[in-house]
Amino acid sequence: MSNITNNTSKRFFAPLKEPFTAAGSQRRKLEGVVFDMDGTLCEPQTYMFTLMRSALSIPKTTDILEHIYSLPSPSAQATAMESIRSIEREAMATQVAQPGLVTLMSYLDSRGIRKGICTRNFDAPVNNLIEKFLAGSVFHPIVTREFRPPKPDPAGILHIAKAWGLVRRAGAGESGVPEVGEEEHESAAAADGKDADGAGTMDGASTEEGLKKTEEGEWVADASGLIMVGDSIDDMTAGRRAGAKTVLLVNEVNRHLVDHEHTDLVIERLDQLVEVLEEGLL
Repeated sequence: MSNITNNTSKRFFAPLKEPFTAAGSQRRKLEGVVFDMDGTLCEPQTYMFTLMRSALSIPKTTDILEHIYSLPSPSAQATAMESIRSIEREAMATQVAQPGLVTLMSYLDSRGIRKGICTRNFDAPVNNLIEKFLAGSVFHPIVTREFRPPKPDPAGILHIAKAWGLVRRAGAGESGVPEVGEEEHESAAAADGKDADGAGTMDGASTEEGLKKTEEGEWVADASGLIMVGDSIDDMTAGRRAGAKTVLLVNEVNRHLVDHEHTDLVIERLDQLVEVLEEGLL
């Protein structure tokens, strides 16, 4: 298991090479894997962020989406959002699949493991990547920019867990967990099938309210059976806050996250996850 770093002291998921039996098992069943997109499913295109900030006239220290949502009028927000979408549309023409992408997805499909996406991109680059490299492989739900709040908030991952029917009863004194029965509404972008980077999914569901205080005994989303795979601190933090296990796809830019408290496992190629899941090494 070379070039894989496990920061956890005990194994959590049962190995996929063996039929799962809950009776007497000290580990739990893997319920699904959630992926970031840019830098995770495809190689990083970080130059886009410089172009976006230049288009918006904001410094590196300002979050792009937070800036757009803070603009004073819907028309100003729409104009700013379209300026960054145009940059993404151009960049998607040069998308390069991460090494091991097809091998990992084929393996997950063969094992019947559900796959979702939680990204701050909008829907066009996501669809382009799937059509170009992963035709026939199903990702559902796909949570993109129109889902608010975006990562590092865990709401997107918890939305995926809820869509997969993964719920539990809230414990005493627990707060900050989305209610399973909470009313959701459609944003204009989601109604058009858009899933950009803040408040919706490709199913059209969206929420701008984020995590809510819950009462003991209420049904809430449960992401503890999920793995979040990403390349940024936002991915690791969103996964950890959602209750999922986290996997960092490391590169030269994010290597400082290897020992971060929110990182459970570190890989250098996506297909290294095959051995991890097959042998139950996470």
